[in-house]
Amino acid sequence: MTDTLFTNVMIFDGSGDPLFPGEVLVRGNYIAAVARGEAQLDGTGATLVDGGGMTLMPGLVEGHAHLTWPSSVERVVNTMKLPLEEHLLVTARNARITLDHGFTSAYSAGSLGERFEVALRDMIDSGGLPGPRLRASALEKGAEGVLGVPEGHDPTHDRDIAGLREYVFRMKALGCDTIKFLMSSDEGFAPGGAQLLMYSEEEAQAIGEAAREAGIWLACHAQAAEAVKRACRAGFRAIYHCTYADEEALDMLEARKDALFTAPAPGLLYARVHEAQEFGIGRPEAERLGAVSGLELMAEVYPKMKKRGIRVLPGGDYGFPYNPVGRNARDLQLFVELLGFSPSEALVAATRHGGALMDLPVGEVKEGMFADLLLVDGDPTKDVAILQDKARIPAVMKDGRFHRTPVRGLPLAA
Repeated sequence: MTDTLFTNVMIFDGSGDPLFPGEVLVRGNYIAAVARGEAQLDGTGATLVDGGGMTLMPGLVEGHAHLTWPSSVERVVNTMKLPLEEHLLVTARNARITLDHGFTSAYSAGSLGERFEVALRDMIDSGGLPGPRLRASALEKGAEGVLGVPEGHDPTHDRDIAGLREYVFRMKALGCDTIKFLMSSDEGFAPGGAQLLMYSEEEAQAIGEAAREAGIWLACHAQAAEAVKRACRAGFRAIYHCTYADEEALDMLEARKDALFTAPAPGLLYARVHEAQEFGIGRPEAERLGAVSGLELMAEVYPKMKKRGIRVLPGGDYGFPYNPVGRNARDLQLFVELLGFSPSEALVAATRHGGALMDLPVGEVKEGMFADLLLVDGDPTKDVAILQDKARIPAVMKDGRFHRTPVRGLPLAA
């Protein structure tokens, strides 16, 4: 593996501090050194990359990934279930597209097959396929037979305490890093669905206890305030949406802010309100699906979360026909325009906080971190929207290797 020296770059290091001029030396798959200002690094034997004043920043982290959701910017698929063989191939393509667009890590929020993401993760890690670092999930699980619970390609668990515990241990044995449960339903599934609780307190506690015994993380879809509270009490690590969180729920989230993460996933709702007309979703349908009210509620609750120091991450629910994989960076713009984040705060959420979610040395430009880096044409701390344009990200490095390298003096990646 060739060492690489980035020079003549402005560095966003993931901390939220202002950009600074400097150099970064990559040795193997790690960042070996970072220099500020006029200081120069010894890059003897390294490939020199002159950034021409562009921004060097950490790779982005998708905090609510659905790589098995079929639609992408390269191909819209107007169904959620495909033949097994095709679905696996589409999933692999989605992984490559995610990396193409600067997301070097992805934390799964549910799969459409129990082993899809385990197999994908292992193939990516072995170098057999291009894709982000992946924390693989099992199926997105809810009460069997409830409208909106995704139908998987694999057998499902029994709906009782013993069955829930067995399911958790089985997913650990399959190699999953995390399991996603639907703690509440959703307005998109059925009218009033957001207030429908899917698991009792006893069941939630059993799930949490089994996960701790097995050594596996838990994530959940939680719209209703009580669903958020049950997830907090059960020790869930990633709690998604939290749309109806009340003050008690916010207090509970804040009390566990060093151990959990949240993600609102505004992209899907925004797409339903503004961009889904050709798929039969106009304003009345968007209102019926809870997209209009959902965006309004997010705009109320997430600034409160940010003020309390609760880690809020961008990403989520990309893979629908009107919200395809590859558009993931739009969440950063929505964080700024709808949720009260500054551009730098949105970037920190997508990098440093994302690295904490992954529980890997990613998300920061500093010595000892994995060399997952983006070269960006422009200043994303002033305009995060530029990260939605793949052409504005001329270089994507993951694990010290270039995935895309249209940089002067460097060959294009295979």
